Amino acid sequence: MTDFIDSNTLKEDNVYTVSQLTGLIKTMLEGTFPSVQLKGEISNFRPNTSGHLYFVLKDNDAQISAVMFRGRAAGLSFVPKDGMLVQVTGTISVYALRGNYQIIINSMSKAGTGDIMEMIEERKKRLSAEGLFDQERKRAIPYLPKTVGIITSPTGAALRDILQISKRRNDKINITIFPALVQGEDAAQSITKMIKIANKYSMCDVLIVGRGGGSLEDLLPFSDEEVVRAIADSDIPVISAVGHEIDWALSDFAADVRAPTPSAAAELAIPLKQDIKETLTNAKQDLYDNITSRIQKLKLMLKTFTPDSMELQFRSIEQPYLMRFDNAKKLLEQNISELLKEKRNIIQACMQTLENCNPQTIFDKGYSMVTDTETGKIIRNASEIKMGAAICIRPSQGLIEATVTGIKN
Repeated sequence: MTDFIDSNTLKEDNVYTVSQLTGLIKTMLEGTFPSVQLKGEISNFRPNTSGHLYFVLKDNDAQISAVMFRGRAAGLSFVPKDGMLVQVTGTISVYALRGNYQIIINSMSKAGTGDIMEMIEERKKRLSAEGLFDQERKRAIPYLPKTVGIITSPTGAALRDILQISKRRNDKINITIFPALVQGEDAAQSITKMIKIANKYSMCDVLIVGRGGGSLEDLLPFSDEEVVRAIADSDIPVISAVGHEIDWALSDFAADVRAPTPSAAAELAIPLKQDIKETLTNAKQDLYDNITSRIQKLKLMLKTFTPDSMELQFRSIEQPYLMRFDNAKKLLEQNISELLKEKRNIIQACMQTLENCNPQTIFDKGYSMVTDTETGKIIRNASEIKMGAAICIRPSQGLIEATVTGIKN
């Protein structure tokens, strides 16, 4: 049983046990602050499966642990979360086993938005307006990466979880660790540097960027604008794995895939070796079945290729072409016959024209041609000849020579 002492009996030269001193502090605090009202920002919110709520209330300069037991928490009209500004009423209590003090909350109401959450929300809206979170930017995670990169603390539990899952799921996948700070002022710069190094030298096929759980302040580096832009600009697909399932950071929106935990990120990035084996086995069997089926069909087809059947098939193929050939031949002969007939008629007409123009035909009708014997010029007009001139008369047959004895115009 713990021995407590009265504050009035506290002396400088006494030696006290830890339990005695803690009991004194507990008596002084709980007696001094039987009821207190506080206003602060919720951080590191962790609801228990039993229904109790555990979190931290903080402002810019200090913080205090807080607990709200199930009976009181059941009456809340809202769901508490990190970054929420609340006003609470409760009593100060000292938890002797851990030597820390806390406030046990009896009632709680919303009082606005906390400074950190307000800053993150403003940044989220601004970066979203730039298109950094657009779904069109998201890329698929490669199904079978050769190398998986991990950007996290080299000493954190998140890395151990990822490595264990990687070994269990597929020990043939290479793992490259990019050690980075994941908490504190220099964390954002460290994470950004590792993302850029991985991209510059193409050191992996997919990147896991994350850490284990923590308070809202602990996760702030993953909401840093520099980190968010580096993830959005990454040529390597990125899986964001920050905290536990209820945690979130702006890196979740910029990444190609958001994993609820680092362990879940490992399962997303690293394919199960047994699944790959089964896929290959099934593909092999499908290929074998398809080839076997085609061979059977070919064998059945070959059985139909007897001399008689081949001749019949050839005839069935040949017959339409022969019919087309015969039809074309008849049409060609008909066209040639019509063309020859047309040409004959033209030639006949030309011959008739030539016959009509033949001088001999005219002569046969009783006409004669008269020429000047001396010049050989055809006489067409009586005025073209003189008295006593020698002329030559050419009837249909023979030739008559004469002298002009008279001229009449």
